[in-house]
Amino acid sequence: MPNAPDVSVIIVSYNTRELLRECLESLHSAGDCPTREIIVVDNASSDGSAAMVAECFPTTRLIANADNRGFGAACNQGLDLAAGRYALILNADIRAGGDALARLTQFMDAHPDAQVCGGQLRYPDGRVQPSCARELTLWAVFCEQSLLAKLFPRTRLFGGYWRTEWDFRSTIETEQVMGACMMLRRPFPRFDEAYFLYCEDTDLCYRVRRAGGKIFYVHDAVFVHHLGASGEPQRAEMVIYYNRGKVRYFRKFHGAWHAWFCRMLNAMGALLRVLIGVAGVALTWGRNCQAKRYLQTFWKVLLHA
Repeated sequence: MPNAPDVSVIIVSYNTRELLRECLESLHSAGDCPTREIIVVDNASSDGSAAMVAECFPTTRLIANADNRGFGAACNQGLDLAAGRYALILNADIRAGGDALARLTQFMDAHPDAQVCGGQLRYPDGRVQPSCARELTLWAVFCEQSLLAKLFPRTRLFGGYWRTEWDFRSTIETEQVMGACMMLRRPFPRFDEAYFLYCEDTDLCYRVRRAGGKIFYVHDAVFVHHLGASGEPQRAEMVIYYNRGKVRYFRKFHGAWHAWFCRMLNAMGALLRVLIGVAGVALTWGRNCQAKRYLQTFWKVLLHA
């Protein structure tokens, strides 16, 4: 494609206006950066995100959806417009380090067998965030829902889905990188739009590997990620979407029995957390607001399990 940019950065936004502003500023101020175009797909935000992009970043291509189409569908809208040699799916709550885009692009240029790669994500306080994973299995779901993954995060057996036992200080081939920061090579794989939120990245990476593509975690392409930026009020809804995504994934690739078992594990995990919430409320005589919110969150999750 003549005069094509190196990278098309696709950002899906939903009610994260100020974080989206920081994200766009980081992309525009990046130093040693490949040529790029930026595409923002706003999923009917009510906080003025789309208006802010139009006013403050006029060179950014903006798609303002009339309703919330979900993450995967919005990514596909951006991919339909992308003119770059590569496409970088980037969360609105991420800030790109100075050479992060350049590093991912250089890696893809140097590794023509790489279909997908992702960078190192860090929390705002500098801690490394687990951002690549192994294949999603029922054992991983069990470790997650039974809290074994939280109790023993540094063990390979119980650490669960994400590589929490690892230090993320080297570049490796992996089964999945997080959809919050995912660079794709042409021809761009499409997201399954039946996932509204969560596990669409798991699905895409599984299909890429099944087709013979390779996926890499690139440790020296550093991004800052405000994980959970949507906040506590939406936590139950996010967990519900995540649980539904896992069930869909197992049904699609492994059959009805795996999907049913995953659903039962999700319900077990929600019930366990409800019991923890009840204990927390009882032990504090109902005075601990955090315990009450925790109980309310997972009671709602349990009702939708």
